[in-house]
Amino acid sequence: MKFRYTMKSKVLPYPGMDSWRFAYIDKKISEKIRVAQAKKPRRGWGSVRVRATIGKTSWDTSIFPDKDGPYLLPLKAAVRKKEEILDGDTIMLTIQIK
Repeated sequence: MKFRYTMKSKVLPYPGMDSWRFAYIDKKISEKIRVAQAKKPRRGWGSVRVRATIGKTSWDTSIFPDKDGPYLLPLKAAVRKKEEILDGDTIMLTIQIK
């Protein structure tokens, strides 16, 4: 069964990693994903494979657990450019767990 989630998120640089931009996955959705993934073999850094969609752009990537709890979706520069996403923007995104 594949799970699909849609949410709003603010785009932020990751502390200490100026060139990286992330969208935080909603805390309640992150917890649902964490519970669903608990029975599966762990991937590197606790990552979860997803299909992400923002606007008209979709790509295969992984989300990663943040030290404070929610998962993080890394936003490629090419996606940010194509969708005209800037730091601090609130975006609508969809992730589908693979």
